[in-house]
Amino acid sequence: MRDLGVGFGHLLKGQRWVARHGRSFDLGLLPGLITLVLYAAALVALAIWGEDAVAWATPFADGWPSPWPGLFRGFLTAALFVLGLLLAVVTFTAVTLLIGQPFYEILSEQVDRDVSPDGTAPESALPLWRELWISARDSLRVLVRAAVWGVLLFALGFLPIVGQTVVPVIGFFVTGFFLTEELAAVALQRRGLELRDRLALLRSRKALVWGFGAPLGLAFLVPFVAVFLMPGAVAGATLLARDLLDEETVDRTDGETGDRDTGDDGSNRDTGDDGSNRDGDTVTRAPQAPRTPW
Repeated sequence: MRDLGVGFGHLLKGQRWVARHGRSFDLGLLPGLITLVLYAAALVALAIWGEDAVAWATPFADGWPSPWPGLFRGFLTAALFVLGLLLAVVTFTAVTLLIGQPFYEILSEQVDRDVSPDGTAPESALPLWRELWISARDSLRVLVRAAVWGVLLFALGFLPIVGQTVVPVIGFFVTGFFLTEELAAVALQRRGLELRDRLALLRSRKALVWGFGAPLGLAFLVPFVAVFLMPGAVAGATLLARDLLDEETVDRTDGETGDRDTGDDGSNRDTGDDGSNRDGDTVTRAPQAPRTPW
């Protein structure tokens, strides 16, 4: 149960981190806004033409006595929209991360440098096009898994009592797990972990993952909230990834140990040209290649 609180704490710390780093927050908003417009258009289309699609798919109900065809098709239309909304919540993160991969890579690296004791961050040796390909491929694999769970839970929703009580709760935990995987993949992929290894790592501490992802999944159901939470969610998932890998982390999200502001290139402004910090201690850093979002 302790891990549930720790996971939720990472989510809050990620939001606080981007609140203190305005440029990183602005950087992470654009991909979410683009994805929101695309998904809103798709859901509006589903609401407008969903009933026609259901009527086309159920010609056998035409001969039923009134009012059964209308009730049956109305139920299927509502169920179709709910399923579409659930898939939108599950896939919103994957699509947003795919669109904003270069931006979120920079944000995640900045978080790593800020909380790392030596001010460094793991960097991928792969070219950008290769990272985008791996991200798209893994997102598709995760989407297939999420869709299987979605169909299963949709079917279980027809069970009396259980379908209206237990199944929705399970659905939010499943959604939270896959949301966390997609968000943590930004930091874990940069460390060279394949999808299978990432899933095994997340399953090893399910409570931690649920504490992070389940509340986030609930928040994502509120229109526009997902867009503004995405930058902080990426930051929090980076902290969660460090926790899963037992990497030493200096907690600067509460301001107790000072705020190290990072520049556009992710460098630490608290160090001088000679590599010493303001307290006079020497800080050794590995050379960092400049990263650009294009």
